[in-house]
Amino acid sequence: MYGAVSIHLLSRTSSSHFWPRQAFSSTTGRSLKMAAANAAANAAANGTSPPSAPSKPDSGIGESVIRLMTRLAIKHGAVNLSQGFPNEAPPLSVRVALARAVLTGVAEPSCNPEIPSNDDDVDSAASINNMLRSMLPALGAESTSRETTYDELNQYSPPMGRLDLRKAISEHYKKLYDYEVDPDQGITVTLGATEAVASALRTVGRPGDRAVVFEPYHELYPSQTRIFYMEPEYVTLRENDRAGTWSFDTKELEAALDGAKVLLLNTPHNPTGKVFTHDELKVLTDLCVKHDVIIITDEIYEHMTYGEQRGKHILIPKEFPNVADRTLVCNSIGKSASATGWRLGWCLMPPHLTETYRGVHDQLVVMSPHPMQYAALTYLKLEETYFSDTLATRYVDRLDKLATSLRRVGFEVSAPEGAYYLFCKYRGVAALSAMGPWDAAMHMVKEVGVACVPGTNFYGSDHALEKEAQQYLRFAACRSNQDIDAACQKLEEALSL
Repeated sequence: MYGAVSIHLLSRTSSSHFWPRQAFSSTTGRSLKMAAANAAANAAANGTSPPSAPSKPDSGIGESVIRLMTRLAIKHGAVNLSQGFPNEAPPLSVRVALARAVLTGVAEPSCNPEIPSNDDDVDSAASINNMLRSMLPALGAESTSRETTYDELNQYSPPMGRLDLRKAISEHYKKLYDYEVDPDQGITVTLGATEAVASALRTVGRPGDRAVVFEPYHELYPSQTRIFYMEPEYVTLRENDRAGTWSFDTKELEAALDGAKVLLLNTPHNPTGKVFTHDELKVLTDLCVKHDVIIITDEIYEHMTYGEQRGKHILIPKEFPNVADRTLVCNSIGKSASATGWRLGWCLMPPHLTETYRGVHDQLVVMSPHPMQYAALTYLKLEETYFSDTLATRYVDRLDKLATSLRRVGFEVSAPEGAYYLFCKYRGVAALSAMGPWDAAMHMVKEVGVACVPGTNFYGSDHALEKEAQQYLRFAACRSNQDIDAACQKLEEALSL
């Protein structure tokens, strides 16, 4: 149904039939606006001009506003609750597997040290050093031998990823979802979920195609569609303040899907914490079949579901087999293993898209880092309770604690059903009530000492930018308990009613 696409370089020599003139003209203006906005924002971050709000930060391709806020947090010494990355280590066994891969370079080292099952059993850096030395007895000693030792794991892997890792991913889905996926033709290991989504968009999309995105959204979705000269179209999720839930209008969704090529879906959802229900996904998948739309899912928070939604993440191609041939599932270990710097992800895809997807992936990034691929084997062999219990509870107390402090100072906060963000209405905070979202975020990072992200960063439609976006700030509760405690103290000291 979706034939293979050839891969063209983004250059002036690209054929006119592949890069239509209107694709350039519609995107160039937006890119110029984005460049101007980023120049102003970067100047603010570098202290070369007064901080000013980026105008429509989703309107082109530029530096992530979320990562900009991290730089501002560092500059002003604020607690960084802006960017959604943990500051706690991955499981010890997974870290040791990575070290073993880098140090030995071979997949089956002769020395395989016993690793404590609980990170708390390791009470010092010396303990870890001893384990590393047991893997490589000559570690630290200058070698006098000129003989070259065999090394596999610090070199290229096959572009689609190690076969044993693809098999482990397949077994992971079988164990958790009773879903069978072919490791040979149905899985590609990627450079994180970000690249997984980008390669999926380039596989199925053409310049001028429309990609439907739920707003509020993660900023990478509209940016990536525009990198490939596609056009994002937004369907607005709206908050029910009393119920503390988020929902979409079915008629609005169908109107957007009519004539579209792709639906980008993130569940559990960043930034709202919404977990899409079975009924909602049934509506969504039926409409995608009706309008011949391809589904690309981003499922990096799949194990972080809470309350009534705990353990209820729905794998679309398993639950709705009628769309399995039009669904690409993107995931990574970045958030679930607290290893966002490893850039290790994957995409599940229908076999008829595999050749093209792997061609795009190969030409964009070649491969995911080989040592991380090997370490991911250990991650996928963690006890099932790590996925069902540890990740389902790790951030609950932090979310509750942060939400309590935010409410005390006037924020309106709905409890998230998943992920680890709080998307809060801030107009009830006396010190922030008269400020726009950018100015409120700047006040938070400079005067309060807590970094967050302005709501305008998560919306793209004109009507939402004028209304919903003006109400919200986003906080990430994935930092350490110590950081959350410090942020709560700063919030209540600076903003108490």
